[in-house]
Amino acid sequence: MDENFPTGANVADPTSYSPGTARRLLVLALAIALALAIGFALIYSLRSRSAAQLAAGARQAAQEGVRVDVVTVGPPPAARTLSLPGEAAAWYTSTIYARVNGYVGQWLADIGDHVKKGQVLATIETPELDAELNAAKAKLNASQAQVLVKQAQLEFAKTTYERWKNSPRGVVSEQEREDKKAQNAVAAAELNAAQAQAGRDQADVDRLTALEGFKQVTAPFEGTIIKRNIDLGNLVTAGSTASTTPLYQMTQDEPIRVFVETPQSAVAQLLVVGTPAVVTVDYLPDQTFEGKVRRTARAVNPEARTLRVEIDLPNSNGALVPGTYVNVSFKLENKGLIEVPAAALLFRSGGPQVAVVKDGIVTTKNVVIARDNGNVVDISSGLAEGDKVALNLNSQIASGQRVEINDTSKVQAMTPAR
Repeated sequence: MDENFPTGANVADPTSYSPGTARRLLVLALAIALALAIGFALIYSLRSRSAAQLAAGARQAAQEGVRVDVVTVGPPPAARTLSLPGEAAAWYTSTIYARVNGYVGQWLADIGDHVKKGQVLATIETPELDAELNAAKAKLNASQAQVLVKQAQLEFAKTTYERWKNSPRGVVSEQEREDKKAQNAVAAAELNAAQAQAGRDQADVDRLTALEGFKQVTAPFEGTIIKRNIDLGNLVTAGSTASTTPLYQMTQDEPIRVFVETPQSAVAQLLVVGTPAVVTVDYLPDQTFEGKVRRTARAVNPEARTLRVEIDLPNSNGALVPGTYVNVSFKLENKGLIEVPAAALLFRSGGPQVAVVKDGIVTTKNVVIARDNGNVVDISSGLAEGDKVALNLNSQIASGQRVEINDTSKVQAMTPAR
């Protein structure tokens, strides 16, 4: 055993603390606790102050009322322009089909050509029809020859009967006289039958001759070719069924029609034939076309609630093209209407409404919309001139609630025009 470490000696603990360590730890813990308490107190104070301020603001707002923008309404201008989209249509539109079977021999008019009434557009070769006509003519010649034969037989039978009828009694027997009489009647009947057959054959020739006239396809009126569906050698079939192809389509554009679907609110004025209208088209920005209402459907479409109006326009220079969209403007008188901004409308379950503010109290009223002009709407009932209506009213504001108003109509009136 090592002599430097005697047996039974005490070994000291390697960890040792100074006498003031516990006191310093206690002071540190107290300081942290005090800091936390002060922090909690400050946060609680700030929250209490903020809540008190919010409550005071809410009480003040409740006392003052919600601020809303209002505008004073009045009648619209004496006359307003109603602009609607329309469609230009040709005065006549005709789809031309073949009247005979055959093949195209030549076509003489193309798309875009202006043609006169009766002008030949194409010719159709009809070898089968030509053969039928020749056969019918030959049959007619035979029938006419048969008529001549029957006429000769009737003349002979007639003269024979006259001789036998006037012969003295006893020279010829009664039986022979009756036989000649019957032969005369038979000859007359055979002549009538031959003449009837000749008439039928003549009718057949006339029918085929008329069909021969359709070998030339002609224009039914003066106009413009807008479609050509044939070429040389194409087989064509007579008729206008779903399985047959039309040869041409053409239109007459002078004058030209304009169709407009007008809203129900304008029916009372646009039902009057002669209402002026101005038509413009986007590809002719510097031109206007003036016309009048010539026809109306005199019935409102139950699905769209619109009235179909037709306007006739002169179009001698062909500036308006059928099928194009146009803009149609009508000058309509405004009587007994109140104009309100579209932002004032409230669309609820009971229908359109407007919030009227009087003496700081909101009252919702049912209204009837007479005309929607985009940013403004004409009301036919429910409002009076001078009412103040709320704009963009919050859905949480109920009828009977007190509000503070901001009259924007006065602000607009004070704003100088630029």
